[in-house]
Amino acid sequence: MLDFKAITHVFPDGTRAVHDVSLTLPKGQFCVLLGPSGAGKSTLLNTVNGLIMPTDGRATLDGMNITESNLSEIRRRIGMIHQQLHLVPRLSVLHNVLSGLLPVTPTWKALIKLFPIEQQRTACRLLEEVELEEKQIYRRASELSGGQQQRVAIARAFINEPDVVLADEPVASLDPTVSRHVLKLLRDASRQRNTTVLCSLHQVEFAVEFADRIVALNQGEIVFDDLPNAL
Repeated sequence: MLDFKAITHVFPDGTRAVHDVSLTLPKGQFCVLLGPSGAGKSTLLNTVNGLIMPTDGRATLDGMNITESNLSEIRRRIGMIHQQLHLVPRLSVLHNVLSGLLPVTPTWKALIKLFPIEQQRTACRLLEEVELEEKQIYRRASELSGGQQQRVAIARAFINEPDVVLADEPVASLDPTVSRHVLKLLRDASRQRNTTVLCSLHQVEFAVEFADRIVALNQGEIVFDDLPNAL
C-alpha cells in the first residue's frame, strides 16, 4: 500500500508545488494523476522515489516512511518510467532492461554486464510481453522508434519485480495510436503482477480508458478523486 499523508512541498524560490495531498493507493491499483503542466503531478511522484522530500507530511510504502535514511531499500521496491525514458542509447535493448537491476546488483558486475542467465531470461520474457520481437534484443536502444523505446522502459521498470511502478507522463511524446498501445501494455503488465501503478497524464481520454482511479490535481491540490466513469 502506498500512502500520502498531508504532503506539501514548497521549492526554495517559494513555489508551492503540492499542498496538503492525502491519498491511499491499495496494492494493484492503476491510479492516474491527471492535470495540466505545473499541477504538481511530477512533484508528488518524486516524493515516492525520494527525488523530492516533502516540506510537510510524509509518504509511506507498506507502513515504511520514505526518508533519506532508507532510500536504498525503498528504491529496490520501485520501478520508474520517465517521460524522457533515460535509456542508454549505445547499450543494447537487453542491457537497458537489465539496468533496472542496478539497485540490487554490485557495481562491478553491472560495469562488465555480468548478469546471471536467469535474469537475462527474465528480461527476454518481459521484452516478449511488451511485444518487442526477438531480433530487437541486441539492437542499440538508439535505433528504435519512440514507441519501441517506451516498451523497453516498461520492461526495465518491471525487471526487479517492484511493488510500485511510477510512470511520469510516459506517452507525452507519442502519437495517440502508439500512446494507447503503450498504456495498454503498462496496464496489462501491472495487472498480471498485481503491481500498484501511479501514472501521471494530461490526456483525459487516456485516463478514463485505462485508470482504475483518477486523481486530478490543479495548482498542487486534489480537485477530483473517483472512478473514471464519474469524471
